[in-house]
Amino acid sequence: MGIIRQILRPLPNTLTLCNLVSGCLSVVSALEGRLLLASILVLVAAVFDFFDGFAARLLGASSALGKELDSLSDVVSFGVAPSIMLYVLMRQGLGLTPMEGIFQGHWLLVVPFFVAAMASLRLGRFNLDERQATSFIGLPTPAMAMVVVGLVMGQRSAMLEGMFAGLTHPYALVALCITLGLLMVCSLPMFSLKVSSLRPRVAYKQLLLLLGALPALLLGWAALWCIMGWYIALAIFFGIRDCWNT
Repeated sequence: MGIIRQILRPLPNTLTLCNLVSGCLSVVSALEGRLLLASILVLVAAVFDFFDGFAARLLGASSALGKELDSLSDVVSFGVAPSIMLYVLMRQGLGLTPMEGIFQGHWLLVVPFFVAAMASLRLGRFNLDERQATSFIGLPTPAMAMVVVGLVMGQRSAMLEGMFAGLTHPYALVALCITLGLLMVCSLPMFSLKVSSLRPRVAYKQLLLLLGALPALLLGWAALWCIMGWYIALAIFFGIRDCWNT
């Protein structure tokens, strides 16, 4: 058993690097105009991000190197890639040609990179903050990325086509970028999906999230956007309540 553990010891870092590569491919896909593929690759990166931590705990292979690699990979997959997706959405909304961009005077296109900057700041803080073992302070970076993925996927929804057309208007995207960036670095406590017990008195926040998520699944392509919106609304409500009570 010990020999198998030694052989598998590099597995967590390998999965982390797969997360990074998925994020890089997402960036390339977005810049090529393949936003749906870019979104899927961010979801793939999230799967690798989950399993690298799971594998590290299972194999007892947690390390300082793994922690640093994880943050660097997350910056790319859940910070830079969503920013590029928002950048491409904004370009499309502005009706720009491939030869037009930031350095031709379209400075609004800089705004999406505020998201990448705040994601990097949040991940750096997370590594130094021992209070976030079972809950979060500010919106988790992967959750922010899922909001962007949900927005891209939601554009394919025939049911809510008008709503997503409004959400992807350039000025709506500016507001979204600023809101997501500030939520990531704010001091508001936000609950995680980890639970120590399934008793309603303990896991009521997660159960409320589940109750709202189940009907949202009926919305098809718009489901992820609605689920993430429900999570953020619940997290803000309970975060403000908890701050008020303390």
